[in-house]
Amino acid sequence: MGFTDLLNEVGGFGRYQWLHVTLISFPGLLMASQNLLNNFVSGVPSHHCRLPANQSIYNLSLIYKVDMQQLLKVFIPPDSSGNNLDRCRRYAHPQWHLLATNSTANVSDLQTEGCVDGWTFNQSEFFTTTVSEWSLVCTRRPLKQMIQTVYMGGVLTGAIIYGSLSDRFGRKSVLIWSYLQLEVEWIPTKSRTLVGTLTSFFFTFGQMILAGLAYWLRDWRKLQLFVCAPHFLFFAYSWWYAESARWLVLNRRSEDALKSLYRVARINGKPEIKGKLTIEVLHSHMSKEIESSHSTFTAFDLLKTRRIRRISICLVAVWFATSFAYYGLAMDLQKFGVSIYLMQIIFGAVDVPAKFFALAMLTYMGRRVSQVSCLFLSAVIIFANIFVPTDMQTLRTTLACLGKAFTSASFTTVYLFTGELYPTVIRQTGMGFVSTMARVGSMAAPAVLILDEVLPVLPSIVYGGAAVLASGFACFLPETLNKPLPDTIEDVEEKRSRRNSFKKQEGMSLKELVVSDDPVPTGGMVMTEGLALKETKHRKWCGLNAL
Repeated sequence: MGFTDLLNEVGGFGRYQWLHVTLISFPGLLMASQNLLNNFVSGVPSHHCRLPANQSIYNLSLIYKVDMQQLLKVFIPPDSSGNNLDRCRRYAHPQWHLLATNSTANVSDLQTEGCVDGWTFNQSEFFTTTVSEWSLVCTRRPLKQMIQTVYMGGVLTGAIIYGSLSDRFGRKSVLIWSYLQLEVEWIPTKSRTLVGTLTSFFFTFGQMILAGLAYWLRDWRKLQLFVCAPHFLFFAYSWWYAESARWLVLNRRSEDALKSLYRVARINGKPEIKGKLTIEVLHSHMSKEIESSHSTFTAFDLLKTRRIRRISICLVAVWFATSFAYYGLAMDLQKFGVSIYLMQIIFGAVDVPAKFFALAMLTYMGRRVSQVSCLFLSAVIIFANIFVPTDMQTLRTTLACLGKAFTSASFTTVYLFTGELYPTVIRQTGMGFVSTMARVGSMAAPAVLILDEVLPVLPSIVYGGAAVLASGFACFLPETLNKPLPDTIEDVEEKRSRRNSFKKQEGMSLKELVVSDDPVPTGGMVMTEGLALKETKHRKWCGLNAL
């Protein structure tokens, strides 16, 4: 018996759990908006070099009745496609002869210069962005990507610091990061898959809300304010949450754990549990976990034991690749030639079927198969898009949406999977540790987009390659479908020990069979060769099991 039985005693998935999950999921609406805000805060308006501030030029244009489009043709060369104006160059001298109907001049031979007078930005799509305000285009383009990198660097810092603090001071006290784990620890085993998936829909709806807010405001400062301000409301009602009773027991605060359990039971309509549930009963349910929790755990414990070490290494790869590919696709919406506001809604909407797909896979196929499948399929789609001609924008956009859908499903899976793999005593530290690589991935993703100046398909190759490698690492994670949450490191390691013990007993039985059924002396040699062959096969196929 363990903490899972106590949850069933206080009402299982009752009224408290519904309120708890709903309130704790609302911040996800704006967390999605915050993470993808740079699409609009740093949106790149259509632009070209500002025309020279020379009054005589404009006087000539009035004399010869030249409109603005013709004037731009005189000063701004076409881009490489020949369909649009160049964004970063202008003619060194006005080319009036280009207005002649019979002009045969080769514009590529004409002398050009950089935008020495700055840029003119089109305000039809954005009123103002950081790009238009600070001219983060052309040679300054990397600074635009740096904004997203710096933001994700802050998220990375939070993952490192607050993951460890919440294992030391509690989930509620360090709610800034730990609300996902506070949520899962009050949910019965059978309901975790459904709750984990449905909660992720708040992130999906947040993406669509962002598109509406950005279209309405179109000013990057106002948009930033509207997205950030509601977090004060979330902070205000966070005091309502009950601290994780599991964490309280394991940190020698059994009386507080009882109070939390009584409160949950009362809200769930089970007030009679107060007379039955005592500290003695609580300790009897969790005696094993209490004995193992007297030690202090740090991030180093994630690498000390073999099974936890293997889990940590594999999860680092999965989190990095999932975040890397996800933000690589989600942060490059303007390349599709469609309204960025519409693309944001579409990219958010594709998450809905993706999460139902993830829910079905998680329920019927398990966590490991789901994780491997989502990563591998996203990689296949990203690679397939490389071979689609650039003029087939509809097909390219469709494939990009599918790739984003599978990376979203991978995110849903890895959030749930990670919470089930790590034991309670280091769950939050583990989540903080592996998610640091997700933040590294999200920091690196915008920088990789700059590689398209070297080779247009290079970003897709990098994103897809990372997803393929991570799907291989995910193959070595243990399955957790319908299994109770482990409370201690020993709980995780004993699963391996029991499996190895079974294999050892199986081998001993085979040894006894060979010795007893073969009376001739060569039986010993056969036994030795058999064990050697078994060991060779084991080494060949175990792979990361040796970790």
